[in-house]
Amino acid sequence: MSLTEITQQIASAEANAGRTPGSVKLIAVSKVQPNERVDTVLAEGHRLFGENRVQEAADKWPTFRDTYGKVDVHLIGPLQTNKARQAMELCQAIHALDRPKLANTIARLAQEMGQCPDLFIQVNTGEEPQKAGILPAETDTFVAECRALDLPITGLMCIPPANEEPSLHFALLRKLANRNGLNDLSMGMSSDFASAIALGATHVRVGSAIFGERVTG
Repeated sequence: MSLTEITQQIASAEANAGRTPGSVKLIAVSKVQPNERVDTVLAEGHRLFGENRVQEAADKWPTFRDTYGKVDVHLIGPLQTNKARQAMELCQAIHALDRPKLANTIARLAQEMGQCPDLFIQVNTGEEPQKAGILPAETDTFVAECRALDLPITGLMCIPPANEEPSLHFALLRKLANRNGLNDLSMGMSSDFASAIALGATHVRVGSAIFGERVTG
């Protein structure tokens, strides 16, 4: 699918849900994609991308920014505390704030650096033991703890279990965000972003539908 087709589908989903046109941001997930594919999407004018690994982002985006100017990069994968400074220098948002240790590290670095990216708390809506994220029952407390650290928490993020209806998890995330006065919801991917938009997504993460299947190895 072309970038134009994806943006048209997002616009249609916004209209169907009664959302304000342009209220949903498309994060083009460029992780593990050849630079030529990323360059093509940049050349079409897109300026918001998602990366899973700090090192991959650091290897890729300074050069692209030299060519294309301002490009927003959101870290959507897990973040190790020893990579937090690099992520904060490189990224405009971090979508996987998922534990108190990381929150404390980011808070300390934000004081040192005098700036901090927007932060999304990752919620493990499916309560899957193998998956990172704050449990739903602990989300209110964690939001309060992060706010006490003066962290710029703007929203919540989730990755629904692969074998469950994603809309149930999107609805739960929206409920948690509303309860905590958070405006942003990072949810929905290539296969389910229309459902996510209907349930309030402000950021959808679309990779393979834009770039084709990931290249590995």
